[in-house]
Amino acid sequence: MDVPETVTAALADRQVEGQVCLEAGAGVGNATAGLLAAGAERVYAVTDDADHAATVRERVGDGNADRLVVLEADLRATPLATDSVDFVTAHGLCNVLPPADLTPIAAELTRVAKPDGHLVVDDYAVPPADAAVNRLFALENTAARMVDGRPALTFYPPAMLAAVFVDYGWTVERKKTLLDPVPWTEAHLDAHAEVVRGYAARLPDSLGEPLTAMADDLVAAIGSERTGTMYSLAFRLADG
Repeated sequence: MDVPETVTAALADRQVEGQVCLEAGAGVGNATAGLLAAGAERVYAVTDDADHAATVRERVGDGNADRLVVLEADLRATPLATDSVDFVTAHGLCNVLPPADLTPIAAELTRVAKPDGHLVVDDYAVPPADAAVNRLFALENTAARMVDGRPALTFYPPAMLAAVFVDYGWTVERKKTLLDPVPWTEAHLDAHAEVVRGYAARLPDSLGEPLTAMADDLVAAIGSERTGTMYSLAFRLADG
């Protein structure tokens, strides 16, 4: 299993072996792969995206049938029992959550975590004001608001995310930097442009075509950029 260096670094100082774990917002299964590689007893990979669920099963399912459970579920209301998980990860999740969803998801992750359980939240800090990638992220949010009435991306300062979980009884054990700067490659930028294209396809041509053209132009103009940081926060839940 290929495990990104950011996941390995985020888990390096945590006790994962033998733990029942939850990857909240499984995406393509980066943290699931890391947790399994680190010796987790079982990993629940939770996502509300059927394509992501299929990707996780294909990527890490072979040889892990007795240790991996992929669940298609809303993170605000998972099918997991209360106090059933030792270790929770949210790797690159919060930046795709609008503020209105952040609190209920924090509440749900707290509900399923055992007393004295552990949580690792890894995410991207607010990009510098002069970063070229901001123009693409702003376009992505514009397209999302036009279709869904909500932003696609929200970058939270680490202190803000920490405060959200502290309000639910978690204590911050450490903060560290995973990337400085973040390498926004052409592939990463094209993935964000693809999100814009997806929203544009749901709009009338008179609106969607200019959005698509702007996204393509921005990817070509930016090419790639190294800017901003990615951080990791580790928490422990109060024991009872």
